[in-house]
This record gives sequence, structure tokens and C-alpha cells, in this order.
Amino acid sequence: MKINDQIRAEQVRLINENGDNIGVISLAEALTMASEADFDLVEVAPDAKPPVCRIMDFGKHKYRVKKRQHQSRVKQHHTQLKALRLSPVIEEHDVQVKLRRAREFLGRGDRVTFNMMFRGRQMLHREGGRVVMNHIAKELEDIAKVELPPKMEGRRLWMVIAPR
Repeated sequence: MKINDQIRAEQVRLINENGDNIGVISLAEALTMASEADFDLVEVAPDAKPPVCRIMDFGKHKYRVKKRQHQSRVKQHHTQLKALRLSPVIEEHDVQVKLRRAREFLGRGDRVTFNMMFRGRQMLHREGGRVVMNHIAKELEDIAKVELPPKMEGRRLWMVIAPR
């Protein structure tokens, strides 16, 4: 943004400190009006013909813009991938505990990955793990969707669920 003496146009469309459109005037007149009002002349639309300039307190304007940007950064939520570990021989109450945690994560807008490790002879009964994973997906379908269905990688069965 150009201010005061940095503006190079001969004619400018001027908006005063109250937001009223003054019209097209020479740059010298606009600078005079700005200095009389104890404000800065700020070029707000340089691509317009003629460029649009506004009489305002530039320091206060910069402060407000910086404050607005800070507020928008504070309110942002970065989606995280939360992991919950399961066992293929998990009991129903333990599944309910994991579902409660998953609902909490999904409510905050995070994605959840469920990991199930198979040890030793458990590898012979992988279909039991898929049943548990499908049960979890069915329980959470009201608030979430399955992003990646249950998938086997080595000794690990995993799936990803994202909020709706």
C-alpha cells in the first residue's frame, strides 16, 4: 500500500475519513485535505482508473489489520490424525471406551486411525479383527465416515475415520 508522497498518480478518486466519496481530484488537493485533517492519504485500489485513495490514520489501520490476522490464526483448528490402538481379543466394554475417545476426537474435527496389532497365533484369526473394525465403523457412522476401510499391512490392521 502506498501512502502520502509514495503515490504517483496525477488524479485520484478520494474517500474522506468518514467514508464519503469526494470524487476525482488532483493528488496535490488530496494530500492537502489529508494533512489538514491530520491523517494519511492511503492508496486502497491502485489498479482502478483513477486510483482510489482514502484519508485515514495509517498506523491505526495497520494495527487493526495485524490484530484481525492474529485473531484468524488463533481461531484456526489444524486437523490432526489421532491414533487408537486395539487388540483382536478386545472386550465390548473396552470397545466402548475406545469409541468414546474417538467421538471426542471426531467432535473436535480430528481424523482417527484405528490400529489393531496381531501377535503370534492371532494372525490365524484375522477375520475377528475385521469384525471389530466393522463394528466400530457402524457405531460411528452417525458422526463420521470411513475414509480408508480396514486394510491389512503385515501384522497390523488399520482404518481411518474422518468427521462428516
